[in-house]
Amino acid sequence: MHPRHPWWMPLAAFCGATIVRLLGATWRYTVVDAPEYTAALQRGERFVYAFWHCGLLPGAVLHRHEGIAVLVSRHRDGELITRVIEQLGYVAARGSSTRGGDAGLRGMLAWAGQDRQLAVTPDGPRGPAEQVKPGVIYLAERTGRRLVPIAFAAHRTLALRSWDRFRVPWPFARVWVSHGAPFDPAAWPSAQAAGISGSSSPSAEAAGVSGSSGPSAQAAGISGSSGPSAEDAGITGSGASAARSSIAEERDAEAARVRFGLALAVLTSEVRRTAGERL
Repeated sequence: MHPRHPWWMPLAAFCGATIVRLLGATWRYTVVDAPEYTAALQRGERFVYAFWHCGLLPGAVLHRHEGIAVLVSRHRDGELITRVIEQLGYVAARGSSTRGGDAGLRGMLAWAGQDRQLAVTPDGPRGPAEQVKPGVIYLAERTGRRLVPIAFAAHRTLALRSWDRFRVPWPFARVWVSHGAPFDPAAWPSAQAAGISGSSSPSAEAAGVSGSSGPSAQAAGISGSSGPSAEDAGITGSGASAARSSIAEERDAEAARVRFGLALAVLTSEVRRTAGERL
């Protein structure tokens, strides 16, 4: 019988973690956090951290040995990633939004029950790059936690030819980090109040995000559809009320996804501009 994992897996994980430690030890971090996040963290609040997949490496170094629970995909490279991050002081839940999602959610809920901080990449594990998927909103709602967007950028950095243009800061690079203001998906009103009407997509201003050069809704991976009504779906009579309630919940979740996607996209844009990141 063949072993479940290759014999070289433990050695590769050890070497990978060692390289990350050595490389990360040369980086110089500049961290600028939102005052709302700093105050909530000092009160002991637990969050769901969310950042783009391309920023995994500087994020892993910055928050190492904090015992954060990370969602890792069930793809072939997931086992190696899991072993590497465990050596950096993280714990893992295996699953994703595209494969093994239910198992991943159960794992994250279990870690949340142990009062762990949670971290996800909302565009992982295979993209599209820098587009928020609904799963992060669902996780925040199930745990009752607020989302904290995190942006990373470095000068200088190497962008790999991967789907996410994975960033590897050069040795001795300056790395800029910003933890944004906590975002509560349950606190937002319906999709109409969030600026979603008809076929139009909301702007950064409609999402409550400031920034003179913030990305458009399309850049944040936001589509314009606001979903059908119960009547549009052909539902009438006794089932119409329940259907309208379900559709309203879906619209609220979509409104939260839109707002959070824009918040993370604008924060990332600002940090990259500050760092002067050029790929």
